[in-house]
Amino acid sequence: MVFLIGARLNRWWKFLSFIPIARAMRRMVGELEANRDHGMLHVEMWNGRTTVMVQYWRSFEHLHTYARMRDAQHLPAWADFNRRIGSNGDFGIWHETFMVKAGQYEAVYNNMPEFGLAKASEWVPAAGKQNTAKGRLQLSDGSDEPVYEEYPS
Repeated sequence: MVFLIGARLNRWWKFLSFIPIARAMRRMVGELEANRDHGMLHVEMWNGRTTVMVQYWRSFEHLHTYARMRDAQHLPAWADFNRRIGSNGDFGIWHETFMVKAGQYEAVYNNMPEFGLAKASEWVPAAGKQNTAKGRLQLSDGSDEPVYEEYPS
C-alpha cells in the first residue's frame, strides 16, 4: 500500500506555527521506523511550501491500526493540530491512499541508489525478457493487448 501525505503553508507569515506540525510528523515517522511491527516499510520526503511524504505500508490495515492507536504519536498530534489550527486556513493538510494488488506495480531505477519502493522491498535488476514494462508487469495474455483494468473516467 502506498500512502502520500503532506502539508502546505498557505499563509507565509504563519511559518513559525508550522514547527510543531513538522516536529509531530518527525516523531511519528521515528516511531514507525523504530517499530516495524506497525507496518510502515519505508518513507521518502520532499520539503517546500508543500511537503510530500511517500510512505510504503505492509497493508491498509496496518496504517489504519496505527492511526487509531491510543498509545502512539498520531492521535495526540492530530488532536493538537485540530485544536491549534483546525480549518483556519493557515495550513493545508492532505493525504492519498493507494491500495495496490501484489504484482500490479513496477519500480524502475537506473543510476540510482536504493530509493522508494526498491528500498521498501526487494531490488531486482530488469534484464532479459523482463526488460520491458509489459514483460515485467506480465500485462500481456499472448496478444499485443495488455490485460489490466483501466481507471474509470
